[in-house]
Amino acid sequence: MGSKNKLKRFKENETFENVIQPTRAEVEEGFFLKGKWKEFFKNDNPIVLELGCGKGEYSVNLAKQNPDKNFLGIDIKGARFWRGAKTAIEEGVSNVAFLRTQIELVDLIFAENEVSEIWITFPDPQIKYKRTKHRMTNTEFLKKYKLILNEDGIIHLKTDSEFMHGYSLGLLHGEGHEVLYAHHDVYSNEYSPKEVTSIQTFYEQQYLEMGKPITYIKFRLN
Repeated sequence: MGSKNKLKRFKENETFENVIQPTRAEVEEGFFLKGKWKEFFKNDNPIVLELGCGKGEYSVNLAKQNPDKNFLGIDIKGARFWRGAKTAIEEGVSNVAFLRTQIELVDLIFAENEVSEIWITFPDPQIKYKRTKHRMTNTEFLKKYKLILNEDGIIHLKTDSEFMHGYSLGLLHGEGHEVLYAHHDVYSNEYSPKEVTSIQTFYEQQYLEMGKPITYIKFRLN
């Protein structure tokens, strides 16, 4: 994407009512929406996050399928989720918004028990050992998720990375968390949840065309 195109999207994001773009300092010093997200969405419906939302396809389509829930796509790359934010506005999908910030700040953005579900869709697997601290299902990230999720909170991990799938599954079992469903190739299994197979991201379609299996884990933190 050219720099001019990026700048144009950044500018447009600033005009969207469904986009929030705080500075890191604003988050760290006391984020104004922490504990008040229901006021932002103007209802008491459950709040669902998509971490590393990319172009926002999953957030927007989940919002369409679940009008009784609120969805928030989070990514540091605003030029990417511009597409999802614009689509939501054009199609009148009012129960989805986008937040530009770093994922590691998630526990500063939401209060305890404020979130009902988390989707992690096609994260960078960070395969090198020295990158372990950046894996979005490592122990430290799971602790942050545990803080903001309610008692029955669910996490979904959908990835094309067999490494990420195996690493996460091993960690979850090792730490005694509750794995509700896991499969190494969701499109080959007729019992895969509909919300996993009915929505495909731009990159997921490319992976499928290459013949790469898509994996999925649904779990609850103990």
